[in-house]
Amino acid sequence: MKKLLYTSFIALAMGASACTAAQVQQTVDGVLAGTTTGAPVTQSEVASGLRQALEVGIKNGAGKASQTDGYYKNSLIRIPFPPEVQCVENTLRKVGFGSEVDRFVMTLNRGAEDAAKSAVPIFVSAIKQMTIQDAWDILKGDKDAATQYLKRTTSTQLTNAFKPVIQQSLQKTNATKYYADLVNQYNQIPLVQKVNPNLDEYATQKAIDGLFLLVADEELKIRENPIARTTELLRRVFTKENQS
Repeated sequence: MKKLLYTSFIALAMGASACTAAQVQQTVDGVLAGTTTGAPVTQSEVASGLRQALEVGIKNGAGKASQTDGYYKNSLIRIPFPPEVQCVENTLRKVGFGSEVDRFVMTLNRGAEDAAKSAVPIFVSAIKQMTIQDAWDILKGDKDAATQYLKRTTSTQLTNAFKPVIQQSLQKTNATKYYADLVNQYNQIPLVQKVNPNLDEYATQKAIDGLFLLVADEELKIRENPIARTTELLRRVFTKENQS
């Protein structure tokens, strides 16, 4: 039986291009040692497992987002020109400022990528507030229940904490300057309605939304793919979930 399990996991591991050899071996060792079977998980294990799953998701998601082009070349989370002032982008492109608009969008996403590096401790701090009852509800909830819990209960706190980080990053990448230049150029065009939206609030919300999308993707992997459960606790908690 153990040999059959071993063979099955090796076959699965060979098709999982995103996992490392160490993760594959760790999972196989856990199966052969019986760490994913045995007594029912305790309430404490469920809570710890869910917190750990979210931490893994956040670290992986933030790691992807903070890479060069992590936002800019990811169609799911790329931050576009603020839609509420789409007329600014359209008008400026028509009058020959297309390259300036493109430069701003790139630096806007560079700011989000830079800010993502500082997101992990902010998110992890929020995760520690999860109760045991929250954990049980999440374990039996939808495939993105943990992410939705975090989004629902911590968005205001995260926004307040993340806003100064994104502000600093936007200044660092010159996105703030380029945006001010674009708005000033637009406001000088005759007969247009003057605009001056808050770039920091827009960029902060879009950057956080992008991180939540990546975290949800990582949560789904942990729930559905044994190879993505990179610790014994994750394997124990989520295997029990699948068996129930």
